[in-house]
Parts: sequence; structure tokens; C-alpha cells
Amino acid sequence: MMSPRSKSLIIGLTGSIGSGKSYVSSLLSECGAVVICADQLAREVVAPGSEALVQITRTFGDQVLMADGTLDRSSLAAIVFQDPEKRRKLEAIIHPRVRERELDLVQQYQGHPLIVLDVPLLFESGFDAECDKTVVVTITEAERERRLLSQRNLSRKELRNRLNAQMPQHEKVARADYIVDNSGTRQQTRHRVNQLLGQLFPDGLPHLIQELSD
Repeated sequence: MMSPRSKSLIIGLTGSIGSGKSYVSSLLSECGAVVICADQLAREVVAPGSEALVQITRTFGDQVLMADGTLDRSSLAAIVFQDPEKRRKLEAIIHPRVRERELDLVQQYQGHPLIVLDVPLLFESGFDAECDKTVVVTITEAERERRLLSQRNLSRKELRNRLNAQMPQHEKVARADYIVDNSGTRQQTRHRVNQLLGQLFPDGLPHLIQELSD
């Protein structure tokens, strides 16, 4: 656990692919939380000219670069999600840099009542140790498949490969302090986020944090 953070409550937010974690993250931001998004930081650390991008091209070849020199994330994903060893090599390049940036930002926002670490591989990376509480966004398997196949243009094989690269949802649920079920309508999820806030702050919401309106 990190050293004294004034009155900040740090929660780790995670969920398997297709769970709608990003939507829940956006709702928490709407409530007033500071949201630190690991996916966004991962994009920043592989910017053109970065040390991480140089290491990635040395490891996987120039075929993972776009014509303008930026990382071709789709091409890289096609490589690493079919080969666990290659995925581990990629994670070894990116994860330490993202973690460093996350910790820097947590320190920067010390004193804010609620800091959310939005991390897809929260438990897998061990970053849950840096959080006061953890929240897992869940979804039924049928709804996950429906959303991913329609919205992300993934084949069923690609979907299975990505799910196999993550801790199973039921294991995340077993390790989490709180669950947000996102299987229903968006309005239902908004209601559940308000319920989560009540659980996080049983003595009343602090200054800067507010419930979502209908």
C-alpha cells in the first residue's frame, strides 16, 4: 500500500473484455472521481520516438508499425493474443512504464476524495495491492459475446483468444470487494454506480463527489 494519501480513497476498477468497464469508468468520472486509465497511459508510453516503441519494434519487427511510424495496435494484437510468450514479452515492455505513470498520477491527485485506477489486468499485474478497494464490472457471457461480435468486429476465435489472456471473470469476482453488474440497460448501470458510491462512502458522499442523476 502506498504511503499516506490525505483523504483519498483509491479504488481499482477492472473487468474482462466486453464487460463495459469503460462505461462504468466514465460514470465514475461523471460523479467527480479522478480516473486514471491504464489503456490511455499504455498508448502514451508507446508514442513515436519512445523507448517502449523502439523495444517493441526490435521484438516484433517493423510490421507492427503504421506508415506514419505509430504503433499498429491491431497488427500487434493479432500477434500477441495467439502466443502467450509473445504477450508476456509485450507486457514486460509496457506494464512497468504504465505502472510508473499511474503511481505518479496518484501522487499528483493526493487529497482528492476518490481516485479510480481503471486497469484491465488489475489482478493479473498485482496492481490491486496499490488500491484501498477493488471493483469488478461483470456481464453475462451471452451479452458479452453479443456486444463484442457486433461492436468490435471480432471473430469468435479472436474473442476466445482475448478472454484466455485474462483472468476468468469468476476469479475476478471472487477477489473483488465490490461488483457492478453491467448486463442490463445503461440506466440500470447508472443506478448500480450510485449504489457503489453509497457502499464506498457509507457516511455520506464527500465534497466533489455526487450521485448520478436519472
